[in-house]
Amino acid sequence: MANRLWRCVTNSQMKENMSKSDLGALSLSRRGVLAGGAATAAMTSAPAAIAQAAASSPMTPAEPAPMMPVSFEVNGQREDLTLDTRTTLLDALREHLHMTGTKKGCDHGQCGACTVMVNGVRINSCLSLAVQHQGDKVTTIEGLGTPDKLHPMQAAFIKHDGYQCGYCTPGQICSAVAVLDEIKRGVPSHVQADVSARPQATNMELRERMSGNICRCGAYSNIAEAMGEVAGVRA
Repeated sequence: MANRLWRCVTNSQMKENMSKSDLGALSLSRRGVLAGGAATAAMTSAPAAIAQAAASSPMTPAEPAPMMPVSFEVNGQREDLTLDTRTTLLDALREHLHMTGTKKGCDHGQCGACTVMVNGVRINSCLSLAVQHQGDKVTTIEGLGTPDKLHPMQAAFIKHDGYQCGYCTPGQICSAVAVLDEIKRGVPSHVQADVSARPQATNMELRERMSGNICRCGAYSNIAEAMGEVAGVRA
């Protein structure tokens, strides 16, 4: 009992001994917390208020994309188009000319599925703007052969099973045709030890030149065999 009374008296004395400055500090601390909470709430609600104000304000219509006429030859036929200047050659072929043999894979120039030949040289059509090809001659997979009369490379791909799902095959075949033409014209490659010498259609040469065409099914060996047959060598 005496101990309890002593503790009560002690606590009472401690409270009385607290200075006014201490109480003021505690009071300021509480005010600071309240002020900080109010500021946080205001900051949280600000984006919503800004978004609401933006939604209620009248929208200025965006300017239409610039259009430009372009004319080029596709598989021997002249095509006249008026296109958004941002349209890629790939989209012009697929969406405007409805030549869907050329495939859209990565759309970043990394897979080769969109390969076509422009003036005899292979390019990734997803990286090239259509309006850049005024007067050019474009060859797609549809222009290489027909079901009744296949291009030798198309026939070789079938014979050697140079595909599985077939999605990358149009780009593979267009690239393969262009590769053999590069070798025939003497265009050197990275694996050629002597760039002044005439390149040969070796297995290593064919694989290096076709390295930009990705086959997720893994038909690379069969593709090399098909190319070797058309080139008249054992790849």
